Amino acid sequence: MPIPSALETPLLLLDEAQMQRNIDRMQARMDALGVRFRPHVKTSKCAEIVRRQLAAGARGITVSTLKEAERFAAEGIDDILYAVAIAPAKLDHAMRLAREGVRLTVLVESVAGAAALARHGIERRHVHEVMIEIDTDGHRSGVRPDDTVLNEIARALRTERGGGARLAGVMTHAGSSYALDTPEALARMAEQERSGCVRAAERLRAAGHPCERVSVGSTPTALSARALDGVTEVRAGVYVFFDLVMAGVGVCSRDEIALSVLCSVIGHREDAGWVITDGGWMAMSRDRGTQKQRRDFGYGAVCDLHGHPIEALAFDDANQEHGVLHWTGDGNVDLARRFPLGTQLRILPNHACSTAAQFDRYSVLLDGKIREWPRFNGW
Repeated sequence: MPIPSALETPLLLLDEAQMQRNIDRMQARMDALGVRFRPHVKTSKCAEIVRRQLAAGARGITVSTLKEAERFAAEGIDDILYAVAIAPAKLDHAMRLAREGVRLTVLVESVAGAAALARHGIERRHVHEVMIEIDTDGHRSGVRPDDTVLNEIARALRTERGGGARLAGVMTHAGSSYALDTPEALARMAEQERSGCVRAAERLRAAGHPCERVSVGSTPTALSARALDGVTEVRAGVYVFFDLVMAGVGVCSRDEIALSVLCSVIGHREDAGWVITDGGWMAMSRDRGTQKQRRDFGYGAVCDLHGHPIEALAFDDANQEHGVLHWTGDGNVDLARRFPLGTQLRILPNHACSTAAQFDRYSVLLDGKIREWPRFNGW
């Protein structure tokens, strides 16, 4: 799709048509597997985008901050999972949202956290809806499926006085899937994620605790799972845009990445073989997620204005407001002539979430025009 000229850069460019294809692909996959899909909206933090996900068939959303919960609740979305273990100081905020009509589910992963949450609910005559985080891959926090502490957490939620909390289920996130890059390894990780979370739910039920919801998901495992027996819902977030890390994992191609940063050439260092742009690490973020993959794209993959890769320009260095693109091709090229001052380039991001977080809006390619969709940041 053509891009209007004279756009002030750097800006966050979103290909709406490609994004919609990504949304439809994931929803079709979840429908085929027979599970509810609850997208993680921390990636976009944008009401226009989330409305498209819900219109495609998603039910409820996942958030990583209470600010996200608040902002999307204001948009009329009332079924929200806050998928980060909640700190005690945030319990009043969570309770306010619930009392305003949000069906907010919060997360715990320790006996201390469960006890604090139950006590808070009892003292304020409120019942928190709670899930226990399960660690199925050693990637971050959570309780191992077979750990004895799992039932201790459930008991802490069901205090003798009662009324402070209700155990809704278990959830896990196989974040280590981001380090894989073959279909076979991804399928194994998806099964490990599924089986571990289901096993935790079965242990809780066997001990007499309610466990209605079994929630799993990451973009790689959601797209690689072959069966999801025992799972009630799946979560994924970055699929909506995709990025270079996901391309390196193997769940998308570079052509399927819907997000890029549009920047302009502002100078040259012919002696060093550099093309300088106005898109530094403040535009791209410091995320160098492809460093551990088979191909390191530096701060991003350089494309021309139409999205065609320029393989000989490597985005190897960046300052706060300067991108330094290294020419790796023919040493006799005249860089100033090939990439004149003002030439606009598109940079595909390593990690869409962190790059998007550098901006307060999307410049959306839609119906042949550029439209602006606001996004928000912060906690």
